[in-house]
Amino acid sequence: MTAERFLPGLELAGRFYREAVEPLVHEHFGPVPHSAARIGEGSEVLGFDTARSADHEWGPRLQLFLDPDDPRADEIREVLSERLPKTFLGWPTHFAGGGDGASAVMTPTDGPVAHRVEVTDLGTWFDRRLGFDPRAGATTRDWLATPTQRLLEVTAGEVFHDGLGRLEPARAALRWYPDDVWRHVLACQWLRISQEEAFVGRCGEVGDELGSAVVAARLVRDLMRLRLLLDRRYPPYSKWLGSAFARYADLVPVLRAVLAAGDWRSREEHLAVAYEHVARVCNGLGLAEPVDPTTRPFHDRPFRVLRADRFSRALAAAVTDPEVAALPLVGAVDQVVDNTDVLSRPDRARGCAFGGG
Repeated sequence: MTAERFLPGLELAGRFYREAVEPLVHEHFGPVPHSAARIGEGSEVLGFDTARSADHEWGPRLQLFLDPDDPRADEIREVLSERLPKTFLGWPTHFAGGGDGASAVMTPTDGPVAHRVEVTDLGTWFDRRLGFDPRAGATTRDWLATPTQRLLEVTAGEVFHDGLGRLEPARAALRWYPDDVWRHVLACQWLRISQEEAFVGRCGEVGDELGSAVVAARLVRDLMRLRLLLDRRYPPYSKWLGSAFARYADLVPVLRAVLAAGDWRSREEHLAVAYEHVARVCNGLGLAEPVDPTTRPFHDRPFRVLRADRFSRALAAAVTDPEVAALPLVGAVDQVVDNTDVLSRPDRARGCAFGGG
């Protein structure tokens, strides 16, 4: 059963809270101090959901945060299960599945609803999503061990009510990296580019056009993530990276031309345009001493590169925080690891980023 008209998930969640969840909680428990939001995982949190999203893990759903000392969480869950309407604006409120890695799907029911109102407290929720509670402050370790997708999930979405007065400040504290952590992450992203930028030509020179294209695609991905980082935007994971990047209308056709190129010289030419554009943006931020943004040969070899390591060194040299300055230039966890089963688990992510839990 589905509604006749698709409704963006954030709008659906907001109305579900205001018109169904909050009135029901108030009716049975009186004025319960709480905060309510739709944050965390889900395409709707990032604003990228479409009608296709409704086939799993989408629907009337939200988080209801209680004070950790409030003993009524289980009672509230039970009342919602027994008393929520079976449908809301045409969408079932009952979700089947969702266990053992399976996706939950909206399904009509005649009995109590297995609802997707997550009743919890902020500390528990933050620990599960991030591996730390930002209300106690975020350390350099916390910043660098948290994938940008997770930081985006927590700072995107919408807060419908912050009666506890703690959710919005926590989200604001995570809105962006401290400046020196930002410099470090940018330096590491430029370094990634520097390590492969000459390979587009070198692969092509020996007749390996497939290898050249693969390297170019990796560089395109790194440039996309770098451009978002320069704009103080957390890059999402691969499914939504292009959607998030679509705002850069000046770079999108250039990077598409890189991917469409049939030979290494064309790839190199289009990449040079992209390098110089992003380099000028980086200089314009004033985070470090400006660096000549023009491309050049790779040492004595006839490959056109930016020598992106120059930007990496300039940014690293501008770091004044001793703790950040002492870090090796490997970066945040998702600049080091590209494995979903690591990046989706805070305990694993933190272990990979720092060699321990």
